[in-house]
Amino acid sequence: MKLRLASIIVPAMLGAFAMTAHAQNGGTKLSVETTPISEIIKNEKAKAALEAALPPIVEYYDQIGSMTLKDVAPMSQGALDDAKLKELQTTFDSVS
Repeated sequence: MKLRLASIIVPAMLGAFAMTAHAQNGGTKLSVETTPISEIIKNEKAKAALEAALPPIVEYYDQIGSMTLKDVAPMSQGALDDAKLKELQTTFDSVS
């Protein structure tokens, strides 16, 4: 019984430790394809880059927070094209 309990507790503790270390090291990598905008703007450098690339986006954070930048692109009337998404991804890679 002790061995079974240890086989459950030890992996759980290691997983919690890994998650804590990951969060302390800046969390997950930001992605224009998978990261919700509400998470991107929690990183001050990523938020600044996003607002520099697309100033009007500030007005819509409350409406598009759960969406990714790739989701928003078709609704941006060309303001957020593939080139801008690639540029933002490069910036996000350097700050996250």
